[in-house]
Amino acid sequence: MTAVPVEHGPDAGAAWHYGDPFSEQRALQAGTAAVDLSHRPVIRVSGPDRLTWLHALTSQHLTELPPHTWTQALILSPHGHVEHHLTLVDDGEAVLAHVEPGTVDALLAYLRSMVFWSAVEVTDVSATTGVLRSATGDQFLAGAELTGALQAYPERAGLWALEALRVAARVPRLGFETDHRTIPAEVGWIGPAVHLDKGCYRGQETVARVHNLGRPPRRLALLHLDGSESVLPAHGDPVAVADDPDRAVGFVGTAVRHFELGPIALALVKRAVPEGSALVAGGVPAAQD
Repeated sequence: MTAVPVEHGPDAGAAWHYGDPFSEQRALQAGTAAVDLSHRPVIRVSGPDRLTWLHALTSQHLTELPPHTWTQALILSPHGHVEHHLTLVDDGEAVLAHVEPGTVDALLAYLRSMVFWSAVEVTDVSATTGVLRSATGDQFLAGAELTGALQAYPERAGLWALEALRVAARVPRLGFETDHRTIPAEVGWIGPAVHLDKGCYRGQETVARVHNLGRPPRRLALLHLDGSESVLPAHGDPVAVADDPDRAVGFVGTAVRHFELGPIALALVKRAVPEGSALVAGGVPAAQD
């Protein structure tokens, strides 16, 4: 099959679809297809202190992470804003984590600056290690292994399929549903990527305060877009209440066409916007789910 590549943005060059995006979504959901995510950077953290060291730096409880158990973690700014998102697993010898394209240099610089006396080594293994995602989860594989693993599936799926299922499941993505002010509670990362019962880490005060008050300034919304529009809103397009279309109350994260739900989008909107309000996203009428 010939892939149609993503043309713009962080995923540029990766396979967008293979000719039938809706069938690819069905196949990915059913487990008969997988997505090649080898464009995503991969870092490796080795050494006997790797889990306690990462535990101290991130939002996740990692000191007792069992081998081969996948989890997510965030690195926050001192003010609690999300700077990095890691999807990681420990194989018993090292932690492997994949991150958003375009973020690895800044992440490596920060991690290496925090080594101090810890017995850890941080390396970029993106050139030799790729990521495969299927209905059963993620796998880290060497280049040749990844090709073989893809061929074991009867069907192929591109990022369109993956993004459509992600949006429908209300799963945020760093740099898509986040900006420089995003805190974990706004996008549903409390739980999946933030452990509330662990020791101190950078940005923890903001996480605890917002959690205790229960009042994050914004929330993630799933929008059902007007299907009569031929063009989807773009990332970053303003979201406004339909009765006041000139006043932005949020922005569009990711807009896609889903095989069952039709055109949908994730948007980050102000908490004060009533959940039943009709919205306009990038000029497209939208209803909140």
